[in-house]
Amino acid sequence: MNEQFSVYQFFPDGTYECVRTHVDLTEAIRAAKHYSSSVGAGMGSTLRVIITDNGDNTVFEWKHGEGIVFPPMA
Repeated sequence: MNEQFSVYQFFPDGTYECVRTHVDLTEAIRAAKHYSSSVGAGMGSTLRVIITDNGDNTVFEWKHGEGIVFPPMA
């Protein structure tokens, strides 16, 4: 079975939205890039974007005002 990923965006009021589910890594990365560079991300209405794997582990995290925080830069 191939690994599948989900992408979530988080908002200032504490809510979140699953924007992709059960997609391959390429699609998950494309979606994360889209949401972390969107107008909402620039304005702060999107505070966080994550990619999770099949086990619900976070494999990527972007935060407004900080950029990519996980995985850490080498």
